[in-house]
Amino acid sequence: MDVYEAVTTRRAVRAFTDRHVPREALERVLSAAAWSPSASNLQPWHVYVLTGAPLAELKKRAGERLAMGDAWDEREYQQYPPTLKSPYRERRSAFGEQRYGAFGIPRDDLEARQRAAAANWQCFGAPAALFCYIDREMGPPQWSDVGMYLQTVMLLLRAEGLHSCAQMAWAKFHRTVTEVVSAPDELLLFCGMSIGFEDVTVGGARTGRAPLDETVTFVEGLAGAARRSRPLPFGSGASPPWTAVTGVSETAESCISSPAL
Repeated sequence: MDVYEAVTTRRAVRAFTDRHVPREALERVLSAAAWSPSASNLQPWHVYVLTGAPLAELKKRAGERLAMGDAWDEREYQQYPPTLKSPYRERRSAFGEQRYGAFGIPRDDLEARQRAAAANWQCFGAPAALFCYIDREMGPPQWSDVGMYLQTVMLLLRAEGLHSCAQMAWAKFHRTVTEVVSAPDELLLFCGMSIGFEDVTVGGARTGRAPLDETVTFVEGLAGAARRSRPLPFGSGASPPWTAVTGVSETAESCISSPAL
């Protein structure tokens, strides 16, 4: 499977078979994913992989909490802005309509939506799950590093014939996850990821993507080149101009001296 195929066939699968996922495949994926980029090579991800009895125990505990109507754990990070502006609001709404519509669940049937969402905490039947933590002292750049790592993991899983579903939903039960995996207090659970072989007997529409011109701007032509070649003034956070003699700026030299992405 080439990279393009891995990217275009990766999707959030929400129905898995109980077919065993070989540990050797998971080790290959996670060993290769370690080469994901991170600023100054911090590698800020901390991963726990659950299969067998430990995963069954986690599913049991999560199921018990749901059955008792236990409140979600206090949020440790904000998943979405309090108010989503356009076009993000419309995209999330369209996702919800498509996801629940595939199960024949109308928009106003909150109880049915909650039942469908509860499958998150059973890993959609997957026999393997990954839980990704990050040190609480890390900032937004390191969170982006974790995102690149997780994307790399999901693409490598496709190369192994496996599917996945990244789930921030597990952050709502972070205390339960941490009890099972015994993560230290200095780590914060970012998300879980269900891993396994897709159950192709269960239908599910794939979420679409915005047209390229909604998210990408190409800057081309002489006018753009001229604007970008003018020296930028110092101050106000602007980078210093490239020097004519060496072709390297002071900023570039500092980048060269530290590990790159």
